[in-house]
Amino acid sequence: MSVRHLFTSLLVGLGPAAPAVVNALAQPDPTVYGWTTGRVWASAAALVGLAGAVIGGLALARSAGRVGTGTGRRGAVVALAAGLAGTIVGGVVVAVADGGPGAGYGIVGGYVALVVGPIAVLLGGLALNRSRRSHRVG
Repeated sequence: MSVRHLFTSLLVGLGPAAPAVVNALAQPDPTVYGWTTGRVWASAAALVGLAGAVIGGLALARSAGRVGTGTGRRGAVVALAAGLAGTIVGGVVVAVADGGPGAGYGIVGGYVALVVGPIAVLLGGLALNRSRRSHRVG
């Protein structure tokens, strides 16, 4: 007699719900599919950090006089703020996660945010520093 048949015979009093309960109990892998709250927060943090990195890169290029006009100061400040927000939210997601990848806590997205966020802060800081120097000179 298989484990599934044993569970079914024990849960026969549950009526139509018995097969669903048996399937839920017989699943050894706790992998969660779909969007959970942790995954949403982690994805948002990673996307904010990525946007900050892109904006910081453009601001750095603008402050060097390669793209467009202006010093890129506004983009540098936006990159700093987005990178900081992505890093903080990603850190919180990683800190409160109870499981590893696939558990539904968003730990992979949190780690991505912890990598991309500081890159955005670095690029924004470099662009802000360069825009201050170019503003003093010219």
